[in-house]
Amino acid sequence: MDFFKLLGTGAKFDKSRFKEDISIFKPSKRVDNSTIEVVDTVPKELDFFGDQGGRATQTKNSNPVPASQIAGSASQYIKEEEDHAPFADSNEVAAFLRAHRIKVTGSDVPHPVKSFEMLCKEHNFQPFVQRNLTKFGFKQPTPIQMQAIPISVHRRDLIANAPTGSGKTLAFLLSILHQVHIEEKQGLRAVIVSPTRELATQIHEHLCNLTTGRKIKTWLMTKPSLAMQAQDPSLRKKYDILVTTPLRLVNAIQNGEVDLGKVRHLVLDEADNLMEKGFLEQVDEILAACTSNSLQISLYSATMPASVEEMAKTIMKNPIRIIVGHKGAATDTIDQKLVFVGTEEGKLLEIRNMITHGFKPPCLIFVQSIDRAKELFHELVYDGINVEVIHSERTQTQRNRIVQKFRSGELWVLICTELMARGIDFKGVNLVINYDFPQTTQSYIHRIGRTGRAGRNGRAVTYFTKADAPYLKTIVNVMRESGCEVPEWMLQLKNPKANDKKNLKKKPLERNAITTVPKYDQRRMKHKQQIIEQSKAKKQRQEKDSSE
Repeated sequence: MDFFKLLGTGAKFDKSRFKEDISIFKPSKRVDNSTIEVVDTVPKELDFFGDQGGRATQTKNSNPVPASQIAGSASQYIKEEEDHAPFADSNEVAAFLRAHRIKVTGSDVPHPVKSFEMLCKEHNFQPFVQRNLTKFGFKQPTPIQMQAIPISVHRRDLIANAPTGSGKTLAFLLSILHQVHIEEKQGLRAVIVSPTRELATQIHEHLCNLTTGRKIKTWLMTKPSLAMQAQDPSLRKKYDILVTTPLRLVNAIQNGEVDLGKVRHLVLDEADNLMEKGFLEQVDEILAACTSNSLQISLYSATMPASVEEMAKTIMKNPIRIIVGHKGAATDTIDQKLVFVGTEEGKLLEIRNMITHGFKPPCLIFVQSIDRAKELFHELVYDGINVEVIHSERTQTQRNRIVQKFRSGELWVLICTELMARGIDFKGVNLVINYDFPQTTQSYIHRIGRTGRAGRNGRAVTYFTKADAPYLKTIVNVMRESGCEVPEWMLQLKNPKANDKKNLKKKPLERNAITTVPKYDQRRMKHKQQIIEQSKAKKQRQEKDSSE
């Protein structure tokens, strides 16, 4: 029986629809002489040793294409057709949301989309958007993108809570590109605010990729760019989208270097961090400078405490809230473990043991302070480990260089503070070690979220001592919600008291210095240093008295 007739039994097919793709249904007559090429390449971000540049092998295929393969291609084509079809009714929408673990609350919620093709077709995206999505390897939208983009396209305020590595950045960038029309040229119409310069730089890089081939002007606000504008104020009108950090933007507003009067879309990335006390006043100033009556506000984060949501609703108009997966849980692609090390000294022994046995780079190690980052670096670097340290005391140039080396595989281990915990996308990170116990649940989720991104598998190991034991249950709860196996005795632990959690959030536990020098020698060195300082002070007083 003709295969096309067999496939179309009981339905009416218009063969002319498949003229361009008729090869799907018809095996090639010259398959005997064809060559199937199998390419085994390693992505650049995963090629840490430089010896897996990719290898290609060729195998001859002298057999005709089997009917099962043709049927498989046909069924795939039909599935793609279904992915582009609109939803039949509200029941189908509800089933789709359940299947993708999407929870939406709000009034008049727009329907999600099944594919990027459906998104671009239903919401009239410009052709360059879909072209660049394909060019940079974005094949299928993630759950947060399926629902968040249609909501933003309909100009609704949004609170989006989705796991780390789930594609939140692409969700708000596509929403902005839909609204920014190059023919208007009214100055800044969209502003993206992130808590760190590293994250702002990463967002700007993605934005440049998505705008390839179009005259949409994007601006990563830095000191050099502001200096150029000071010399030529006309440059301010040439930018469409601004990516910045809060303090940099507030200073520019106060100095009259930027005008946010025509901004129609404000995105706060890592919103829970920006809505805390450290950034809240700056966010208030930014909101006050956005005077447009049609301002749309979008908040994105992997963690969104109830207090932040309540605060956010006071500055938003009838917002819609999205939660992907379980609120307060990490992605299920991360294998999370808790390791008891007894005391602070036990951490150094354990990490050396891990690196010696079964260590698979690259690895991120989180500590609670800059001093401890420096101390751990000095301990590990003398072990011959390819390690570097990054923190806020390093210059921006140094930080950029270290991040680039880590991404390219030149560095295997990176020691960092909370500076690197949020948003930074390291696709190839295999292991995250919490050397110091995180101060909050949010900190833990964001730290371990540097691995297991975009569907990849990852590992996260958290060390805890006797002093950390009272706060252990907070991490156990996250592990349980994320689907990790947790020992029964940990589940029986009591949750820490509210006051204890507040105190820990304000001030981390005091810990001994990270060093292998015996305490007796440490006391001697400290005593010797005090004598030297006293001697210098005495000499300075004598010189001062003699000069008088």
